[in-house]
Amino acid sequence: MANNIEVKELLDAGVHFGHLTRRWDPNMAPYIYMERNGIHIINLYKTAAKIEESSEALKKIAASGRKILFVATKKQAKEIVAEKASKANQPYITERWPGGMLTNFVTIRKAVKKMAAIDRMKKDGTFNTLSKKERLQVDRLRAKLEKNLGSISDMTRLPGALFVVDITREHIAVKEAQKLNIPIFAMVDTNSDPRQVDYLIPANDDASKSIDKVMTYVSDAIIEGLSERKASKDAPKKDAPAKAEAKATEAKPAEVKVEAPAVAEVEAPVVTEDAKQEEE
Repeated sequence: MANNIEVKELLDAGVHFGHLTRRWDPNMAPYIYMERNGIHIINLYKTAAKIEESSEALKKIAASGRKILFVATKKQAKEIVAEKASKANQPYITERWPGGMLTNFVTIRKAVKKMAAIDRMKKDGTFNTLSKKERLQVDRLRAKLEKNLGSISDMTRLPGALFVVDITREHIAVKEAQKLNIPIFAMVDTNSDPRQVDYLIPANDDASKSIDKVMTYVSDAIIEGLSERKASKDAPKKDAPAKAEAKATEAKPAEVKVEAPAVAEVEAPVVTEDAKQEEE
């Protein structure tokens, strides 16, 4: 994975641009290369190493069958995160973070089920029996639920990890994940505290090009993990006929050939002269 991460590509995408020096968090010092024109420059070699580390961890989580929830509500990240998360078949939140999304997950699931119930009403004709005013209210509720929770409708249990773009903005999501001990992966800029996350990627979290570049590496790793999971599931199915045949062969009793005993030749008794004299 590390060989695929080109520092030049990160440079071209502007991943190295941090915030103004007066807005920095001292805990980000190990990931800052230098200061130029009052702006901190991020060390891209460390960024590449952290992308590799995070990608490997995310790949393992995806291969285990757990979901990774992406969170990015800032304008420049919304569409990119939604596109990359959809491509990797993962849930995402790009609108306002619903309070208690993780800590009160049961209530959130009820809201998602309500959305499914409205869809069933429309299919079985119950929706048409409602008055015009009621239909309008139900449609509005459905649209609101779809906007806020439509992207997590397939998430039936708590996610295996959280991927956040800008932990300062998404501090509520980060706090909820910390409370439930859910691993947090994040793009962390020079104005944020990296100690809040388990796997950080020091990068510019404000520029769309930078977000797109990092998200591409991350989503590709998750897709790779899902492919490995699918391959491991398909392998036993392919081996099943051969194993069944081998079992049948083992279960079949071996044929035992019983050979007839050879007929022993009976020799005539030898009569000695002494014996003859005794008979006489």
